[in-house]
Order: sequence, then structure tokens, then C-alpha cells
Amino acid sequence: MSIKKQKIKVWDFPTRFFHWAMVCLLGGLWWTADIGEMQWHQVCAYVLMTLIAFRLVWGIVGSETSQFKNFIVLPKQVINYAFKKQKPHSIGHNPLGGYMVIVLLGLLVTQLVSGLFATDGIFTEGPLSSLVSSDTADWLTWLHKTNFNIIQAMVVVHVLAVLVHMVKGENLLKAMFSGYKYVSSGITAPKLRSPLLALAIILVIFTFVWIALLEPVVSFL
Repeated sequence: MSIKKQKIKVWDFPTRFFHWAMVCLLGGLWWTADIGEMQWHQVCAYVLMTLIAFRLVWGIVGSETSQFKNFIVLPKQVINYAFKKQKPHSIGHNPLGGYMVIVLLGLLVTQLVSGLFATDGIFTEGPLSSLVSSDTADWLTWLHKTNFNIIQAMVVVHVLAVLVHMVKGENLLKAMFSGYKYVSSGITAPKLRSPLLALAIILVIFTFVWIALLEPVVSFL
């Protein structure tokens, strides 16, 4: 007997915009570092910093499916979920996906913070590198480069997980573009917050980032 499906919106525009903007900025950060365009590398980093700060705030005050409290569970629950043959359907992030979000955000925060102190010893240095010793700056520079390799590895894991879900019939990629999912009839759609609230949060954060970090770099471009 077929189960009736209904189409509901599960991902708000701010969350979807963050996701795809992060993908583009990570590509931009890799490319600008690879060709030595360090000023543009810094621009991409500070824009990404704005988005990460927004996502952390949105994880507290944002839409139901974007709030950390609704998809971060105890490790025991994640392990139980991972070993279940018939996994329960999740409207937003499943337990494994929730931990992937936290891991990626943690790695990105590490990347951004270490970049503020990193230096190549010749032409480019982070805005806070003068606050630490040369040995500390060198270690943070190593961390900055090594951590990006870890980010790349986790991105590969994330993509593979999405492909596995697609093979099993759940198109997570399409849902992150459109915001909609097909779920069993009777499931209540999650509460989504207004994009205007997200815009206000981003503008406040961007103003601080612009004044403190971004404007001096842009003025030299």
C-alpha cells in the first residue's frame, strides 16, 4: 500500500542562501590562495566570517529546522541512529547530519580564527598576527593550512552522504535548492522565521566586520 505524500517547506531562504554562499566562498578561498591573490582571499574570508556568525545566531533564533536545539542530540542517539536498518525520517537534519553541521561550523571557525593570526613571513599577514609571537604565528599558519585540508575531506564526506541519500530516494540536494520536501501525509510543516529578520542580523554583523576588518582591505584593491 502506497503512503500518501505531501509537499512542505522545511528550509528557509536564509539557511539555503548560507549553504550555497558558503560553497562558493570556500571555492573562492581555495582559488585566491592558490594563485596568490591574498587581498581577495581576505575579502572572501571576511564575507565568510559574516555568514558563519549569522549562522551561529540563526541556529539560536532562526527557523525551527535551523535551530541547533532541534537537531543536536546526544552521541548515544547518533550511534543508535547510525546502526538502525530502518532509519526514521527526519524533516530537517537527521542526527548524523546535525553532527556534520556542527563539525563543519567548528572547522570553519577554526579556519577563520587561525587566519587572523596567519602570516607568510613576507607579503601577507593576518590583522592580528602582531599580537602573538612569531612562533605562535607560524603554528597558527600551519593550523590554517592543515585545517583547510580537513575541511576539504569533510566536504567530500558530506557530498558522499548526500549521494547515498539520493540513491535511497531522498533528494537532499533538490530540497536545499527549493526548500521543499515530500513527507508522509499528516506531518506538520516546521515554523520558519521571516527572511527580513535574517537580513537585519546579517546587516548588523556585516557592519561590524566591515568597520573592523573588511574596509581596510577593500580600500587597497
